[in-house]
Amino acid sequence: MGSSAEYHSDLGSAYRGDSRELLRELPDESIDLIVTSPPFALQHQKEYGNENLEEYNDWFMEFAHEARRVLQPHGSFVIEIGGAFERGIPRRSTYQFELICRLTDEEEGRLHLAQDFYWFNPAKLPNPIEWVNVRKIRVTDAVTHVWWLAKDINKVAATDEDGQPHPEADNRRVLQPYKDSQKKLIETGEYNDGKRPSGWDIDSEAFANDNGGAIPKNMGEVDKEETNLIEASNTASNTHYLKMCRKFDMADSHPARFPRDIPEFFIDFLTPNPPYDDWDRGALDRPVVLDIFAGSNLTGRIAEDKGRYWLAFEENSDYVSTSQFRFLSEEEIRSLGYTPEEQSQEAQ
Repeated sequence: MGSSAEYHSDLGSAYRGDSRELLRELPDESIDLIVTSPPFALQHQKEYGNENLEEYNDWFMEFAHEARRVLQPHGSFVIEIGGAFERGIPRRSTYQFELICRLTDEEEGRLHLAQDFYWFNPAKLPNPIEWVNVRKIRVTDAVTHVWWLAKDINKVAATDEDGQPHPEADNRRVLQPYKDSQKKLIETGEYNDGKRPSGWDIDSEAFANDNGGAIPKNMGEVDKEETNLIEASNTASNTHYLKMCRKFDMADSHPARFPRDIPEFFIDFLTPNPPYDDWDRGALDRPVVLDIFAGSNLTGRIAEDKGRYWLAFEENSDYVSTSQFRFLSEEEIRSLGYTPEEQSQEAQ
């Protein structure tokens, strides 16, 4: 890239700037996976910046056009995006549904909706306050959409002419442990087979195979059947990143981090695991993961931990500065000239 990175790690680099401009510096078909959580379209301006409802979709499509260009044919674009109530009335905006229609329009966005996921935050505070707490005419808005979009989709078979799936995906990489009941079924082979009222005819051997795990069980704590629901409380307060931000008196830690469960699941699901001796689908010798609204760069940190290359684009200089704490020990942070808060207090 022509721009200079703010910092590097063994497998990736973080850049400060407008992602629309930074994306233009990337070659065509150079990225295997984009995972991001953009600022939502909210009525009230947040400190991390967000577009208003009326202009949001036009604004986001500028990023989407470049994102599609840089994706590999087998690449995916994962977007975690929340909804909003309209100003002054208890009516939900449809902005994100209008956006997904534009993203998947054959002439405009030219992306395919591979599957929709839902993130449920059981620790979400009652919101919106006016309609939930004060007037008590709505319930807490605790679910956000996560869209898995693909640049290309196999139309007939599960693989392309080279025997490869479009998009790259393998649910065997995200297997969840079997429940005790499933373990017993595999052991005994006893199942209530036969035809169901829905029309499904269940074979006696249908659920007796040991595939190494359930595919894909919900990624949270609630005991549900296979589902595309991600349950994760966004309440982490003692991570290395936050501890270092506090210790070095960095008040500008990102206030709207998405939970680790989301980027971790999609990186596992949509990119292969190392070793990459036989990897020949991408532009480099291993998959490249990009976050175009990187914030505290949780996506980059997870990609690094899992052996993928990564790129992080973030416009806010303070968030870029503190995001490097995810990759540094306390001693390394000190070596950069940061002074621990307790020392500055003692000096006063």
